[in-house]
Amino acid sequence: MMRGRVLALVTALATALAAPVRGTAQNLEAPQAGAPAVLVADEVFITPERQLIAKGNVEAYQGDIRLSAQGIIFDRDSGQLTLEGPIRIDQGGSVTILADTAEMDAGLQNGLLRGARMVFDQQLQLASLQMTRVGGRYTQLYKTAVTSCNICQNGGPPLWQVRARKITHDQEERQLYLEGAQFLIRDVPVFYFPGLRVPDPTLDRATGFLIPSIRSTSQLGTGVRIPYFIRLGDHRDLTLTPYISSKTRTLGLRYRQAFRTGRIQLEGAYTRDDLMPDDDRGYLFADGQFFLPDDFRLRFDIKTTSDNAYLVDYGLPDLDRLRSEIALERVRRDSLFHVGLIHYKTLRDGEDAEQLPQEIVDLGFQRRLFPTAIGGEVRLGFLLHGYRRPSPVDVLGRDITRATFDAEWLRSWTMASGLRADWRIGTAVDGFRVSDDDNFPPESLRITPRAALTLRYPMTRATETGATDYIEPIFQIGWADTTGDDVPRDESNFVEFDQGNLLDLSRFPAPDAREDGLTAVLGLNWARYAANGWQFRGTVGQVYRQESDPRFSKTSGLGGKASDLLLAGQIQTGTGLSLAGRGLLNSAFNLSKAELRGAWQNDTARLSGTYVWLGRDPQEDRDLAVSEIWLDGGYDLNRHWTALGDIRYDINDSRPINAGLGLIYRNECLTVNISVSRRYTSSESVEPSTDFGLSISLNGFAVAGANKEYRRSCSST
Repeated sequence: MMRGRVLALVTALATALAAPVRGTAQNLEAPQAGAPAVLVADEVFITPERQLIAKGNVEAYQGDIRLSAQGIIFDRDSGQLTLEGPIRIDQGGSVTILADTAEMDAGLQNGLLRGARMVFDQQLQLASLQMTRVGGRYTQLYKTAVTSCNICQNGGPPLWQVRARKITHDQEERQLYLEGAQFLIRDVPVFYFPGLRVPDPTLDRATGFLIPSIRSTSQLGTGVRIPYFIRLGDHRDLTLTPYISSKTRTLGLRYRQAFRTGRIQLEGAYTRDDLMPDDDRGYLFADGQFFLPDDFRLRFDIKTTSDNAYLVDYGLPDLDRLRSEIALERVRRDSLFHVGLIHYKTLRDGEDAEQLPQEIVDLGFQRRLFPTAIGGEVRLGFLLHGYRRPSPVDVLGRDITRATFDAEWLRSWTMASGLRADWRIGTAVDGFRVSDDDNFPPESLRITPRAALTLRYPMTRATETGATDYIEPIFQIGWADTTGDDVPRDESNFVEFDQGNLLDLSRFPAPDAREDGLTAVLGLNWARYAANGWQFRGTVGQVYRQESDPRFSKTSGLGGKASDLLLAGQIQTGTGLSLAGRGLLNSAFNLSKAELRGAWQNDTARLSGTYVWLGRDPQEDRDLAVSEIWLDGGYDLNRHWTALGDIRYDINDSRPINAGLGLIYRNECLTVNISVSRRYTSSESVEPSTDFGLSISLNGFAVAGANKEYRRSCSST
């Protein structure tokens, strides 16, 4: 006999104390053969009957398996292992078995455990009077209570539980089979299931029902969505979601498949409802991408719907135009290739689809060269762009094909004084083919040479408070001259002037319009980084041109010989506040466009918002000024309850556009999500509507549990 704390490497226990769980697959399997076993106990001795006995604070290790008990008796002749409780068999927290007493074979593959509990991922627990291990694969529990709720020692019932006459756990399939099961809230039976199969929490994907939800709207009444997930293999699955109410019968679907080199996803629904009783309704969204040899990538994004109102009626993304695209592209350090087919479908009641470009083709290529003879960088680019309108009406049905070749040389110098000079010179050649518009020739050619010199003088300084200031004056002189035929301007009617294109020689968004003439730009970048975490970055700039350009709209900020003053800045604080703003200030000190975004958060609250001001501009199809604000936030009422809210408000009309409220309750075993939203706007196909939503999820059955911060204390339950 050996007294005191003993540490022994017992090779004979390599089989007797074999691990019942494999960590990666969550299956109870023996560890690798030959893994050493370690036994720790207050007393360890071998009897003349060839029994190994360990007593007092017994712990055994093999691989990542840990077994603890008050006593172990191993009979080498019979291979019988007797454990005295309390007993704990654990592997890395994935599956834990607790018991009072146990009698098992040498490999822990078969045996009987009394007063046993099985815990998955320290979350879902199964407590039974008796547990039987069969064939190293099945664990059978009798008279079992199942819950993921915190169980207090005062004997009070958990928030919810499932009681079953028998539960069988198949560790290879990772499924739980319940026989004679009751679902209880507190101690009150709610549902009875003669038989039920659910995945254990270690299984990520298994065929079965997902979390149902209740949706009630003013147009469709109260209905329920019950998703059913079908596992079609390791790399594909299908989810069917019936949505049934008094006014609609809808079947939604989502199909996903992963390939060795890509993935696809299809999502859609088929509907028959009372809103359009004689019509089949529905939608289909499909997207995916594939990585091809030689760095090519094929991607697609397809969207279609039966009618203009379907997406809004069924709480789907509120899109006013559907853009579908199939593209093949390759991006490398020195080259870019892209070819795409694009289709647009309008959902706006006021737009005539026949007069909109529905089919668009894009082909682009760009190459970067670094010639040693002249230094710097040479960029060569080619773009082919064409679109077609279904309407054959003159002007309104205009179709255009455009081919652009562009060559540009860029070089930079940094002087000893710190002055930086950036030089660029290039030429663009644009060829146009126009049909269904007698106002323009069928074929046109334009040539636009250009050049620009930009000077920057960056300066920094460190203050006594530990802050760092950065300031950079900017001056640019530029020139461009467009010669050739006049062409229609379809793509460049809406121009944005911001810090991103302040130094561009053409601020039109597409080559169907180019700036020309002599221009100058004055600008200033300033940034400050304080020691306490405050950061500020700002840009001020203005464009001057020799002759004004009437193609720029009133609110673009670029009309006249001197543009509006561009103001842009960002602020970040060490207290969770961030602000970003941009505006155009005209000579009368009025803002023609302004945008302000902000966000703030701390440990219990978060708020984000956007304010947009757009002045009246008929040239941009805006007869009235736009002044809107979006707010979105949340507040943790306590560690279990969270309140959410959002609103979009039209300040000019003094009315909301849409608004929503939500309330979420979370604890370790339950999540309840309640929401209500209201859409106030209307059109010919869309009516104002109110939407109520409710979903309840029981954490533990293939649903991740809440964090420890949401766990209820026994004093409050």
